[in-house]
Amino acid sequence: MLHGSAGKGQHTKMANQLMIAGTMTGLTEMLVYANATGLTLEKVLETVGGGSGANWSLSNYGPRILKEDYTPGFFVKHFIKDLKIALDEAKKLDLSLPATQKATELYESLADKGFENDGTQALIKLWWTDGKQPTNKN
Repeated sequence: MLHGSAGKGQHTKMANQLMIAGTMTGLTEMLVYANATGLTLEKVLETVGGGSGANWSLSNYGPRILKEDYTPGFFVKHFIKDLKIALDEAKKLDLSLPATQKATELYESLADKGFENDGTQALIKLWWTDGKQPTNKN
């Protein structure tokens, strides 16, 4: 789909990456929270996925996280690159994107731990050691 003059397609890609950054942080925090409260994660994915929280990442990456499948659909290292491009462009436009900045920091932390070649769903590894769902105590 044509979005206008030269460069508009790149801006559209960056807009997409901004959205995914927020979606992936929300997905992982939702799973961490739900697990800590003793909920059955498969049921939570089904319930949330059937309501206003439904989205592609939840439907596709949620089940993969529960299966401890961190194979990349999109590499962490490439996602960081894209988020940095988006933040640089935002700076040129005098825009503050604090949620994207935080997501970038989280993904950089993930890469620093050696998971740069995993898929973006590996973000859960910041909370779950090696991406393994901890046994909740509730």
